[in-house]
Amino acid sequence: MRPDPIALVVLLACSGIAGGQPSRTVDWPAVGNDPGCMRYSELDQINRSNVQLLEPAWTYRTGELEGRVGKTIECTPIIIDGVMYVTTGYLRVVALDAASGEALWEVDPLNEHPWEHAPASGGVNRGCAYWSDGDPDGQRRIIHGTSDGRLFSIDARTGALDPAFGNGGIVNLREGLEPRFARLSYGPTSAPAIWEDTIIVGVSCGEGPGIAAPGDIRAFDVRSGAERWRFHTVPEPGEFGIETWEGDSWKDRGAANAWGGFSVDTDRGMVFAGLGSAAFDFYGGDRLGANLFANCTIALDARTGERIWHFQTLHHDLWDHDLPVYPNLVTVTRDGRPVDAVAQVTKTGFVYLFDRETGTPLFEIEERPVPASDVPGERAFPTQPIPVKPPPISAQHLDESNITTIGEANRESVLRQLRQLRSGPAFLPPSLQGTVVIPGYHGGANWSGASFDPETGLLYVNSNNVPNIITLVEESGDQSRRYGPFGHLGYVQFRDLEGYPAIEPPWGVLNAIDLNSGAFAWRVPLGEHPELTARGIPRTGTETFGGSIVTAGGLVFIAGTKDERIHAFDKATGELLWEHPLPAGGYATPSTYMVDGRQYLVIAAGGAGKLGTKAGDSFVAFALPVDGE
Repeated sequence: MRPDPIALVVLLACSGIAGGQPSRTVDWPAVGNDPGCMRYSELDQINRSNVQLLEPAWTYRTGELEGRVGKTIECTPIIIDGVMYVTTGYLRVVALDAASGEALWEVDPLNEHPWEHAPASGGVNRGCAYWSDGDPDGQRRIIHGTSDGRLFSIDARTGALDPAFGNGGIVNLREGLEPRFARLSYGPTSAPAIWEDTIIVGVSCGEGPGIAAPGDIRAFDVRSGAERWRFHTVPEPGEFGIETWEGDSWKDRGAANAWGGFSVDTDRGMVFAGLGSAAFDFYGGDRLGANLFANCTIALDARTGERIWHFQTLHHDLWDHDLPVYPNLVTVTRDGRPVDAVAQVTKTGFVYLFDRETGTPLFEIEERPVPASDVPGERAFPTQPIPVKPPPISAQHLDESNITTIGEANRESVLRQLRQLRSGPAFLPPSLQGTVVIPGYHGGANWSGASFDPETGLLYVNSNNVPNIITLVEESGDQSRRYGPFGHLGYVQFRDLEGYPAIEPPWGVLNAIDLNSGAFAWRVPLGEHPELTARGIPRTGTETFGGSIVTAGGLVFIAGTKDERIHAFDKATGELLWEHPLPAGGYATPSTYMVDGRQYLVIAAGGAGKLGTKAGDSFVAFALPVDGE
């Protein structure tokens, strides 16, 4: 239903659309917008007063549903000088006219450049990177990492591969691995980072129980593709942190990888990452110790790859609680003065805040005792680092006091299961009986990450409350090809008889955290199960995959929910101001930009993925209507 025509004229006049606005172009040049990944936009043409008028301006369809299985699209589009660059479910790079959605060129790595290796992590890709030599008429490149283990350099104007880069425009990342790892699952799933003329790359790789490839952070020359440096995320003899691996357990140890991407302080020449868990995710009897640099927020010298500082947010991970995303580089106020900081959101449901230069925590962090393990050979770490502030963004226990409340039959079905499992506080180690993992494997926070408003000091992060069950099983066979003697019964979510999460709602939450005080500004359910709303159950939120952005127009935009909608919230209050259905779930982070004086909001609508909704193949751009529309 369209708004009243008179009200429409008034709102459009206020927005600057109806009367025209000086031609202006505002980019979104990287997946995090700025190099430090605040995911903040100065644009305010779309704002609290007119956001309810947003409507689709154009839709680009990849065509990848025809004749094959649809794959989720996790890409955040980047926009430079009116051209949008996206990556598709099947790893194509497409350049679009950002005002119309018209395709300008495309590169298809899988079909145009066949490769013997299968993509890691199902072939997902969260976006590409842009580099320019600074000359308006000079070199412009799109850097695209593919999860099959390759790095492409593409002319941003034409789509041609750069013949000076690697082998005809392609670097084979596997050539830098020892032969016994080179055929394993390995390749980038998140966008590379750019610092000056250096490309910084993280990878997705196996996490066990089979032997996995190393998760080292690597850097390459943007012009030639030559490797410049490499940081060992599992230290080798003589390197800092080797003492955190008992015996020779560091050897051939895979993962501990920066699969979630990077943030960069361009002035200081520092690159920041959150690192994943070491293989094997759920058993560490063959890697006793704290296991640096797994589960660390780490700061590296962008010139050399040398460690500047680190903080381990989880010791000796047994729960697949990777740091799943880059930290946000923010500025906060301490004792009346600005402090450059690093904010790391985690699957464990915490937000850690550090001084950017030194890594000193800006809120107290306590080492608190946690339960021991009774699995043969295992030795869970006795304490875990818990920040006093901010408060947790996800539930930190599951027992009879906080199981589902949506219906009596639902509760009874959960209780029956709960009585057979180990449950209670977070950090209960995996067991042969079956242990509830809270938060679940998807967080807390996930690769969705967070956005930050420099105007107010508020951090916006969507979090999940969906517990899992981990059950270890003894495995036989060739132990030289695996980590430890245990496998597991799968990535099982703890659900009721109808398939809803076993815990009380909300199951998805959008949190606004004041990083100056360490307190919540507001929290609201994110997403809806319409069938439960029809039963009179208050909005429960849904598990989410896809993050937020925040704008000077007073808005937080986010999709990511199982109800296949995109939403706009008032950034000051959390009030839901607008939501719009998408052709499929928007399991990605949006971006916003301006071309010729008109602001757009764009989101990938690929559906499918871990939430199992219908597949899609669209990028949808929204804008305010203009005269004559």
